[in-house]
Amino acid sequence: MRNKKMYAALVGLGTVGAFALSAGGASSHGYTDLPASRQINCAKGVVKNCGNIQWEPQSVEGLKGFPAAGPADGKICSAGVGGFSQLDSPKAPNGSAWPTTQVSGGQNYTFRWQFTARHRTTDFKYFITKQGWDESKPVTRAALDTTPFLTVPYNSQQPPATLSHSGNIPGGRSGHHVIVAVWTVADTANAFYACSDVRF
Repeated sequence: MRNKKMYAALVGLGTVGAFALSAGGASSHGYTDLPASRQINCAKGVVKNCGNIQWEPQSVEGLKGFPAAGPADGKICSAGVGGFSQLDSPKAPNGSAWPTTQVSGGQNYTFRWQFTARHRTTDFKYFITKQGWDESKPVTRAALDTTPFLTVPYNSQQPPATLSHSGNIPGGRSGHHVIVAVWTVADTANAFYACSDVRF
């Protein structure tokens, strides 16, 4: 009798787990590590007290169509996922500044994605904050140059497990800025978002 109860409990847990995956978790699979994104800094322990994102750097997934659609202003870095709201904060969870990657205007930079599931892909787009943006507030569309400085079409192909591509980082900036990388999935309604802090 006891074994039957345990079996029933395990089956119930399996059903709940399958439901949770079907509700969105199963399709959560990609992040940037060049330049280092906020979520990878949390996952690697460079930034502490990040909450759930430290275990799920690949899960920053929201509606696609950015900047016309997608996450609401102020929730772009978390893709609007409530459990990842730490990523939207202007400061890291420990109260210090987010770690930055040093870049130069006009520099040809290699951007790199890591995938734990290789969805068919429409494209990759990269946006950057304007000179004079208010870095004491979460990233909004008004803070960004909403024309991507780099677009990499992918024609519904599947990327490899690691994908790198290069593009020139815009000039005319100094100090701290944020690059918003967007991986648009071709066969779902979603995209993946990654915010990387850089310093010119």
